[in-house]
Amino acid sequence: MINSGVIGMPLHFGRMPTWFTEHMGELSKAVVESVIQNYGKSELLTRMSDPNWFQALGAVAGMQYNSSGVTAAVLGSLRRKINPISSELGVHILGGKGKAAWRAPTQIERVADKHGLKGDELVRSCQLAKRVDNNAVQDGYSLYQQHVILTDEGEWAGITQGMDTSSRRARRYHMHSPSVRSFVDDPHTGIVGERGESILNLADTRADGARQHIVQMTQDEPRAVLDAAREITLGNYHEVREQDVDLKRLGAVLAMAHGSEIDNFEDLLLLKGVGPQTLKALALTSELIHGDASRFDDPARFSFAVGGKDGRPHPIDREALQETIGHLQDSVEQSKLGYDEKSKALKRLHRVTRRIEDTRAPEANLDDLAKAEWQRAERDGGYTFMGKVIPGVTKAVMGLQNSLLYRKRDDESS
Repeated sequence: MINSGVIGMPLHFGRMPTWFTEHMGELSKAVVESVIQNYGKSELLTRMSDPNWFQALGAVAGMQYNSSGVTAAVLGSLRRKINPISSELGVHILGGKGKAAWRAPTQIERVADKHGLKGDELVRSCQLAKRVDNNAVQDGYSLYQQHVILTDEGEWAGITQGMDTSSRRARRYHMHSPSVRSFVDDPHTGIVGERGESILNLADTRADGARQHIVQMTQDEPRAVLDAAREITLGNYHEVREQDVDLKRLGAVLAMAHGSEIDNFEDLLLLKGVGPQTLKALALTSELIHGDASRFDDPARFSFAVGGKDGRPHPIDREALQETIGHLQDSVEQSKLGYDEKSKALKRLHRVTRRIEDTRAPEANLDDLAKAEWQRAERDGGYTFMGKVIPGVTKAVMGLQNSLLYRKRDDESS
């Protein structure tokens, strides 16, 4: 698990069509159910509080991999799918964006009453989390989102997001209740955003002296700089570049999807006949469910599952997206009935891909891959937020994204 992390999250244009948010919710729901079935509710919250895993979830679901919109889009679509079955799963997604964030305490009280939890303590934690992120961490980002993922056993993960309107950048904060010993002593599992000026973080253990000095008013105003333990920098450009992706890991997925490894493993025969595009998406989704925390330090790689709504790295393959959702849902439903063969096959898919990665060490060529995927999208009908791909037109429009978003040419944006 990351103690702290930094990711630059530029704003992106592009509305989200209804078909996209519906599919994003269905895929994310299937991932959440699979994680709970295989590893439990606590592990789900551990993953949700990992900023890299959360960004990878958004990328697999078709959001632009480095967009700040991942937070509201994923949790919003997921909330509409998870909350109606919260009694079955034991997980509730509360709060939201804008005015919806203010409803979190009331929603927490309602869930606490239903399950006999200590509502006052949970509400206090929710309010303190917001105060810490908005006031104790003085980094120039004003909060406009607060989400709480709460289980029926009282464990919670908090995800808040702030915006710096002057730089048009966002920073996302993650907390997980088992890791919060004190709200003024390193409560965050991760802080995701752009590294910029020095930050006054009074919730850092190293700021204990500063907190005391503030209370005592005996010294000049202290400042404590928040240093990231690990860093991922997503630059001011829209495309996926080589520095954003572990090429060996991606190469292993491609080799598995286009190879014959499934024929070599008896417990993968349930996936025999699945096309290479769906198999690629299933392999990356399986990694999201079964991979360990070290596998998510390049969330851009997961955008190659089905593509992105902004056409980067390539348009969305709706057929592969729908088939992936179908296989995941089928796995979840069969497991509920006591038949876990499909679930085991998907888990084995990740292991097979890892074996290829460890033994054959292939590396993906991003330029060739993106070019081939765009050609296939123009031939077979890929989709972006603009609708169905128009050969020669959609790609040209998407090529203007860097200059429109960042007011600079592609060759200046690195």
